[in-house]
Amino acid sequence: MASNQFLTLNSGHKMPIIGLGTWQAPDSEVEAAIDVALEAGYRHIDTAPVYLNEKAIGRALKRWLDSGKVKREELFIVTKLPTAANRARDVESTLKKSLADLQLDYVDIYLIHSPVTAEANEDGSLKFDADGLMVPDLSADITTTWTAMEKLVSSGLAKSVGVSNFDQEQLERVLKVAKIPPATNQIEHHVYLQQRDLVNFCKAKGIVITAYSPLGSKGLIKVNASAGINRKLPDLFDIPEVKEIAAAHGKSPAQVLLRWIVDNGIVIIPKSTNPERLKQNLNVFDFKLTPEEIAKLSTLDQNFRVCDWSLLRGVQRHPEYRF
Repeated sequence: MASNQFLTLNSGHKMPIIGLGTWQAPDSEVEAAIDVALEAGYRHIDTAPVYLNEKAIGRALKRWLDSGKVKREELFIVTKLPTAANRARDVESTLKKSLADLQLDYVDIYLIHSPVTAEANEDGSLKFDADGLMVPDLSADITTTWTAMEKLVSSGLAKSVGVSNFDQEQLERVLKVAKIPPATNQIEHHVYLQQRDLVNFCKAKGIVITAYSPLGSKGLIKVNASAGINRKLPDLFDIPEVKEIAAAHGKSPAQVLLRWIVDNGIVIIPKSTNPERLKQNLNVFDFKLTPEEIAKLSTLDQNFRVCDWSLLRGVQRHPEYRF
């Protein structure tokens, strides 16, 4: 089971190599998905305030913890500091709000969701100008935010701290001031976006990579359509080489794509609310890719980013925007 497959973080804590991603999982689906996932053996759950589902996840976790079917120390819960709160003064209060929603005393890792910072409205939501563009907060500094993140470890609110969507230069700036180095950098990573230089840099610095959208993201087709963007997104399951390898092992294309990533020592957080696919995504350790198959998948890199951050109109005006 995935619960027996871990990577040890530079903080000394163990992180399950397979987690459940919950972006684009509405309350109506995510609570049931957490139940199925925990029953199947998942112990690593990834969320964020901007996913708007922390309360539903909290309800599911509380049921399991209260029933005694799982112990808190067996779980690995990840949430993130949102773009609208990416300032040192907002770090602790924002995490405490997430903890209240998740009905937990601590998270296993707290991430800076993005190096970009936006101005916030009084309710904490992103501020937009009259043209519908995100208003960037140019006064915020990722290094001072990081120093505030480190304090969460000593206060016991987070076991580990890390970042998401940081490039090498941004990580280098954080590492220069860090007393506690980031434990992970959560980035988009799949066969069409391999980001080898960034992955190698993180590995050299002892920073575990967590791959989001490891299977692409079909849900983004709806997001693009609602934003009036006709951007063709690839179906990674339909890549001939992936289908051929899957057939050779009697596995699904998804299982091949996930196995290729975990073989590279990278954590994966595929999102699904489908019970059968949830179980399939966990079941990737009963076969092994050959060196030739691994090499074939490694040649597929197209530097194609599925998650288009420019959907957040105006984000390009922030100097930390690097996509």
